Amino acid sequence: MQTTPFANTDIPISRVAFGAMGLNCAFGCFEEKDLIRSIHHSLDQGVTMFDTARSYMDSERILGKAIKAWNGAKPFINSKAIPSEANGNPGWGMPNPVDVAYPKGSIRKSVEESLRQLGVDSIDLMQLHQYWGNFYNAGTWMEELQALQAEGKIQHIGVSIVDHRHETALELVNSGLISSVQTIINIFDPLALDSLVPACQKNQVAVIARCVLDEGGLTGMLKEDTTFEEGDFREKYFINGPQSEYVARVEKLKQYVPEHADSLAELAIRFVLTHPGVTTACISMHVPKFADENIKAAAKGPLPEAVFHEIRCHHRWLHNLYTGFYFPDAVDADTKTGVGGFKEMKKRSLDDV
Repeated sequence: MQTTPFANTDIPISRVAFGAMGLNCAFGCFEEKDLIRSIHHSLDQGVTMFDTARSYMDSERILGKAIKAWNGAKPFINSKAIPSEANGNPGWGMPNPVDVAYPKGSIRKSVEESLRQLGVDSIDLMQLHQYWGNFYNAGTWMEELQALQAEGKIQHIGVSIVDHRHETALELVNSGLISSVQTIINIFDPLALDSLVPACQKNQVAVIARCVLDEGGLTGMLKEDTTFEEGDFREKYFINGPQSEYVARVEKLKQYVPEHADSLAELAIRFVLTHPGVTTACISMHVPKFADENIKAAAKGPLPEAVFHEIRCHHRWLHNLYTGFYFPDAVDADTKTGVGGFKEMKKRSLDDV
């Protein structure tokens, strides 16, 4: 497993991180014992960073249970403080005022519950799950995080940027107040590489790239008639493409396989990790065989510069597929589950995958 230092520390971070949203039935619901087995499998393969959130329901508890049963070195744990909503606005598609999203005391409450669920005394990185540019120098969220850091309950402070709005964090990155930024970076949306990632490099801020495989769409698993179980995060995601166009755009990427990558998934992972300013690629690895494939892909190293440049320039598709979650009337208000709001699903075994 390749590693790189976290921010301006000597803490080694694996180039692929375990995205723990999948522990919460986001991409199919699995037995808890199997999910714990998947966490241990990733640890065995050298994964050192695990990214969860208070809003991922059972994710923190399952991760904490798995780590407690682990005999090796404790991994680097990230979580995110849960935001509040107002007047029916969850705050993902458009912002609530900062004192509504994170009223005084809410950060501490969220962090202390995360500590309890994870079963740890300190969380390595606590991120604001819902960061908007107008939160900069506003509200009490930063003061609360700094106080928790001084108390040793969290070690580092970061933010997670809402969907594709990369440049909203530029001012905060340049302020020197944070250690990390989490944002979407993938073949279809490489915009963070233009301004945000270089700013992070300059300020020694870690970059956690998420949606690297775009909820699995960039692996080539999607067909025009593919459907997902009710409650699966992807059920209302790809249809906003529309799905037929999404599939057509992925099809064009096959020209790079197998000459420059053994699979579309490998191409997507190596594309993101080619930029030296990206610290780690956060990917769902709740299925052991997927973890193995992701780790193997990262080990292949960067893409050739010419291939990286061609993909970055000619395969971008700046389209917000979260529209149906944010504004459900655009799809079907009666079936909206919302970002982070997952319906109860029947659990199955990972052996069936």
